[in-house]
Amino acid sequence: MTRAARVLPLLLPALLVLAGCGTEKAASDPAAGASAADHGELDARARALGVAPELVHVTEAPGFTLAQQSVGVLGDDGFSATYVSRKTGAQLRLSVDRGSITADTCPAQPVGDMAGERTACVRDGDAWYRTGAGRHEYALPEDGYVVRVSGETDAVPRDVLHAAAGAVHRPDAAEAAALLPSVAPERTAPVERGDLPPVGDGAPDNDAGAGG
Repeated sequence: MTRAARVLPLLLPALLVLAGCGTEKAASDPAAGASAADHGELDARARALGVAPELVHVTEAPGFTLAQQSVGVLGDDGFSATYVSRKTGAQLRLSVDRGSITADTCPAQPVGDMAGERTACVRDGDAWYRTGAGRHEYALPEDGYVVRVSGETDAVPRDVLHAAAGAVHRPDAAEAAALLPSVAPERTAPVERGDLPPVGDGAPDNDAGAGG
């Protein structure tokens, strides 16, 4: 999914202010300028987390910052990250997982994984606005997976949620490098010391020999 493809209709006048704060970005190719080595390293970082590289997405909203420790796998190979308001502590959760969502299946899919709760669904352009269990979210169906941006209803206003959903995109190389932790170096086998005796307590053999 590219930034240019994600255009949601404005619901509230406040969105005009949010757009002026830099929530929307100019359309561009996230892969432009990235070398094959860059992509290989970033794909390796995603897979090290158990995440399918194509499911990694990012978003932005005024006043919210990525909580780096929240980045991780969702389900089998999905992606999840949380953005926190520096002012209020409110949280926006971005999640991407395989599946689909339609008018028939939307009410049966709980908001925020709260099984058994009643879910209300309203179509909003290409997305679904969903509420239930004290949370609300925008669900954006893509080809084989669904992107969700959610938060607590009383902590995250709908216009902020809408703006964050409209800003979802695949990361470019710089964004992915900042988002995904580096792959841990492979552990090497310990070096065997030649001065350790094969039996006993393992103390070094400092015997000088017959000539010493």
